[in-house]
Amino acid sequence: MRGPALGIRWSELHPSLADDAVPPFLADPPASQLALRHTIGLADPLTAADIPSGEEVNDGLPHTLDDCIRAYGLRYFKIKLSGNLEADRHRLTSVASVIRQHASPDFSATLDGNENFQDLTAFREWFEALNSDPGLKDFMPHVLWIEQPLHRDSALNPELFDAFRNWPEAPRLIIDESDGESGALQTALELGYSGGSHKNCKGILKGLANAATLHAFRAAHPERDFILSGEDLANVGPIPLTQDLAMQALLGIPHVERNGHHYFRGLSMYPDGIGVSAATLAAHPDLYHQLPDAGNAEHQRGLYCDRLREPSPLRHARGTAGGSTAHGKGMDPTGWLGSAGGVAGLCKLTSKHEEDTR
Repeated sequence: MRGPALGIRWSELHPSLADDAVPPFLADPPASQLALRHTIGLADPLTAADIPSGEEVNDGLPHTLDDCIRAYGLRYFKIKLSGNLEADRHRLTSVASVIRQHASPDFSATLDGNENFQDLTAFREWFEALNSDPGLKDFMPHVLWIEQPLHRDSALNPELFDAFRNWPEAPRLIIDESDGESGALQTALELGYSGGSHKNCKGILKGLANAATLHAFRAAHPERDFILSGEDLANVGPIPLTQDLAMQALLGIPHVERNGHHYFRGLSMYPDGIGVSAATLAAHPDLYHQLPDAGNAEHQRGLYCDRLREPSPLRHARGTAGGSTAHGKGMDPTGWLGSAGGVAGLCKLTSKHEEDTR
């Protein structure tokens, strides 16, 4: 990225950049570890009591939120909400209880508004009700930001400029779904949003352009706190996942959402005959390990990665096994993800337990 191989004309990403200089927002060196934000969906079970009879997964990996926290040492969480005040109050209180009971006291969370509000006034009423709820008073200070609370049809309306100015104590808001075209993030920042996201599925140039825009705004507005978050769209490893993690590290993003582990058991979706598991395990033994037999033949193809050590895929992103791809179901905020059935792939980036015991 720092050389001429990609032929990037940095000045076309942002006029403040020079074509012959490495952009100052690229991490040097890129991070060798990242923290993962574990996605908590609206229907995800929080404890064993939430799993309907007959719907237990029993694949050798944690299923419920409390089990995931214990297994992976999770410290970062992304919580999906519905926009219905009473439903969200109940859900967030329940989630907060599980997190406080099982996670490190220094946990952090982000909330995903999922475009549930048509205007900032309605969102403000919803947020202030939750923020003043006695049952959430110890939880809300851990919220880092709220992602895309307004529907994309209204999220960048010019009237929001005054609405933001009239709410100086507003939480930090970022756009995601609204960031669908060049210049969207700049518009959002001018209105009063705090930032946007990087998703590899939108292209690395889009992420670089967003990083450049935020760098320019930080220089022009040092009094404001800007955010470039890392969000996932079920990246499948080893190639797309590793590429995404490498970009997050290069952009200096400290923690990134990983949610594909909810849907795959490692690399189990790949047939044995194409050799994905063996090749991936051979190429990245620091990132993947063989899952124990879960008593089912289809579960014997997975790579499971629960620890990220040197040399890591952040440093060797091009060394992915044989052009294959994988994904992992048991992820950790300190970890990564990538799996192949019996070989599962979850990459552990950093955990509070590991930090405390170093």
